Amino acid sequence: MDSSILVIGIAGGTGSGKTTLMNNIMERFGDVVTVLSHDNYYKRHDELPYEERCKLNYDEPAAFDTSLMVYHLDQLRHGYEIDCPVYDFTVHNRSDRTIHLVPKKVIIVEGILIFENEALRDLMDIRIFVDTDADVRLCRRIKRDVNKRGRTLESVLKQYQETVKPMHEKYVEPSKRYANIVVPEGGKNLVALDMILGRIQRHLDEEPGNDL
Repeated sequence: MDSSILVIGIAGGTGSGKTTLMNNIMERFGDVVTVLSHDNYYKRHDELPYEERCKLNYDEPAAFDTSLMVYHLDQLRHGYEIDCPVYDFTVHNRSDRTIHLVPKKVIIVEGILIFENEALRDLMDIRIFVDTDADVRLCRRIKRDVNKRGRTLESVLKQYQETVKPMHEKYVEPSKRYANIVVPEGGKNLVALDMILGRIQRHLDEEPGNDL
């Protein structure tokens, strides 16, 4: 395992602000950061028609091929390149594309359930949980899914009530106890953001050069 690589996990409920926090980190350190998103590891369901895929529970651990993500993260930590799957939310299925990822000084792992899996969280050096009010998260999810994922307002609310909210309470919220840092309001929390950026900078300063 390459000790010069820092792995940061960013978890939290849907719409909590994980992406905002990650984007702030990328804006500062983008050249030395590789991002691994749990969303891309949703299982492939070619055997089901679109109508049936729409009915699946996408907010429980079984929806993900987390073992593949654990393997890929372990490969990156050991300095190997990987081909990450790509998930297409508009069709509720994994696409045929992949993203070629190379290991860099900082690896960000993000997703709603990344702390729920012990093998995955044990590969992280820093675990950050973004904690945001449920009403705010719902509003953000509606805006994202309608504007970016081709969903209707009715379908978003139905999914939220039937799976997102109960699965958040069953799996996501309890996983907060595994976090080293709990950040209210994600990337908008400037005090926490400054501390996180400072920690990353110290890691980079410990190693000569910014490229592997």
